[in-house]
Amino acid sequence: MDFKEKLSFKEELDQKVAVVNEALEHFMPAPDAYPPLIHQAMRYSVLGGGKRFRPALLIAAAEVAGGTARDVMPAACAVELIHSYSLIHDDLPTMDNDNYRRGKLTNHKVYGETIALLAGDALLTLAFKLLAECSTCQPADVVRVIHEVAAGAGTRGLIGGQVVDTFSAEKEIDTATLEYIHRNKTGSLYRVAVRTGAILAGAGAEALAHLTEYAEYLGLAFQIKDDILDIEGNEKKLGKPVGSDMRNKKATYPALFGLENSKEKARSAVESAKEALRPFDREADFLRTLVEYVIKRDF
Repeated sequence: MDFKEKLSFKEELDQKVAVVNEALEHFMPAPDAYPPLIHQAMRYSVLGGGKRFRPALLIAAAEVAGGTARDVMPAACAVELIHSYSLIHDDLPTMDNDNYRRGKLTNHKVYGETIALLAGDALLTLAFKLLAECSTCQPADVVRVIHEVAAGAGTRGLIGGQVVDTFSAEKEIDTATLEYIHRNKTGSLYRVAVRTGAILAGAGAEALAHLTEYAEYLGLAFQIKDDILDIEGNEKKLGKPVGSDMRNKKATYPALFGLENSKEKARSAVESAKEALRPFDREADFLRTLVEYVIKRDF
């Protein structure tokens, strides 16, 4: 039994988070690099906490396909930078107008709206630089991943979901619209993370298809749980005020289906995610436990 097999899920997650945090510190510009204000704002949002689910997921998918964390670390950090950029922009007054994120003032509350906007832009740009630096991977796979990430972060993914979410506020929407929002605004980066890790590790078409299906259901479970926590979560643990979705009249699963039905849908998504991993052996145990962890979390 090797060292990795002796680790509990939480220990393995903590280990992945630790190496990602170390790599993020390495890849981020120094706080005193000119012009310092923008670099300090970037670091404030990226290095100021976070669950790091997406980079951990990317690493785990690579490991299922026979890769290592070292091989895919630039890509893992790139996905986290894209996530951080999206949160900075999401919090802006013109979007959700949030004052707190991860228990701290949001970026624009500290650095002002102009720098917050530019910090998000800079993080997105830096992410693609990092993707191009996956030097231990096959060049064709790196190009394929850059295409995947660009699509997932664009109007057919994250931004498209954000647009529909923003303009669906205060409107009655149907199930198809709600699913579109969640599949793209939140789910796209989970899908990108899993596919990126698997592709860079050389996964075959069949394995990639199963992992992609897993990612779809994981993203759904995560977002439904987020919707639920906005109603019954602990403000201290969440690091932001609860009830903001309701105040902003956002489209959520509880708003459309009710709280108990939403919990059932989250559980169903978890079971579907685990079913997608059936072709894999113990190498996918971390992914199996992660999807359970996602809906049991209270933060």
